[in-house]
Amino acid sequence: MTGRDVSPVDRSSPPESGSVRSFDFPPILSSDLANGLGLRIARMTRAPLVTMAVVMDAGEAALPDRSAGLAVLTGEALEGGSEKLSGLELADALEGIGSGLSVRTGWDATIVSLTCLADRMEEGMSLLAEALLRSSFPEEEIDRLRRQRLAVIRQRQMDPGSLADDAAADFIYSESVPYHRPLGGTQESVESLGREEARAFAEERFTPSGAGFVVVGDVEVSEARSLVETHFGGWAGKGTPPGAITATPRFEGRRVLVMDRPGSVQSEVRIGQIGISRATPLFFPLKIFNAVLGGAFTSRLMLNLREKQGFTYGVRSRFSPRKGPGPFGISMAVATEVTATAVREALTELEGLLEAGPTEGEVERARDYIAGVFPLALETTGQVAARISEIQVYGLPLDFFSTYRDEIRGVSTSSAHEAGRATINPAELAVIVVGDAEGVVGPLEELGLGPVEVVSGP
Repeated sequence: MTGRDVSPVDRSSPPESGSVRSFDFPPILSSDLANGLGLRIARMTRAPLVTMAVVMDAGEAALPDRSAGLAVLTGEALEGGSEKLSGLELADALEGIGSGLSVRTGWDATIVSLTCLADRMEEGMSLLAEALLRSSFPEEEIDRLRRQRLAVIRQRQMDPGSLADDAAADFIYSESVPYHRPLGGTQESVESLGREEARAFAEERFTPSGAGFVVVGDVEVSEARSLVETHFGGWAGKGTPPGAITATPRFEGRRVLVMDRPGSVQSEVRIGQIGISRATPLFFPLKIFNAVLGGAFTSRLMLNLREKQGFTYGVRSRFSPRKGPGPFGISMAVATEVTATAVREALTELEGLLEAGPTEGEVERARDYIAGVFPLALETTGQVAARISEIQVYGLPLDFFSTYRDEIRGVSTSSAHEAGRATINPAELAVIVVGDAEGVVGPLEELGLGPVEVVSGP
């Protein structure tokens, strides 16, 4: 090269991190309609779009085991047609405004939403009301969805990772806790569900009482409120709030479950116990604690089991908070011959972090990482509407996400350590392995973790 003096790049050390960019969560304007429906509106004018979401207290946790999967099935059936429109006509009408219906059912809520151009908001809201308030639950559509749900259940029984997830939930929670079962139900429960059950669930749970209507986008607040009043002001009904969930463990003390898949060359491993509810005051310190343990690519678990040992492509830990205490878990897939060693190393990392706590550097990196990526999940109206829906479901303060990064930055090394110690008890951990029992049981017993139970895979 000539004419320019190009300095060589120093690759001996990584570049310094830049400062965290500013980000403002849009203010939420809150009010209630006369029928009890809570209205939450946030203006985002960067694109001419609007997302509308109806958030209902209609999750799977409200159901007994015999009806497991009914909330999921009923939510999916909303796309099957209404009193005026068949399922195909509803889909065509939504496509005509460049939109589509989204229904998400979890343990704590069912959320029905759509996104469209802001100048098609009235048409979109009309179709949202048509699908939700006047759904006809056609028999043939319920039958199709039931068959589809059963196919998903059978598919999960053939997937080692899904098997491990389901086995872990059932091994961690007692049978009196709804979280012990798969979210979408079991083959036995789903086979018993039909049109009448779906209609009854919708009548009981799809009500404005305790529900919220979220509007996010390039809209005028007064116009949005007027349209919600027009299309949802006449919505009636008052369901009974589900009772609080008391989470009890299936067993006392450490135990090991091996689900046998003879000849498997790989084991799916889950290590976990009952964790936290969404209302815990330890939410932010535990975010930092978990990022240090296994919630980031530079976590202790990743650096040990992936980078140092080469046991796995990826290992992660996570808390899954719900209205009741959701699970805490570590998950990984490893070769059969290193299964017990990987379990030992994971437990060593967890116990070491609980004993000595994270370092100042680890906590600083975790704070910077979480605060830095936070705005990336809030770039669209749909993403912001999902967060406001979370506020509705869990009764969080309206400024929860406005102050989120400040709360993260305020977590100290000691508070992260104390939160982990207050929440995780290594003596109560359950270890679940889906793999070749002949190859893993002996080495697992040698670890001395507790009784080892072997069951046959499906």
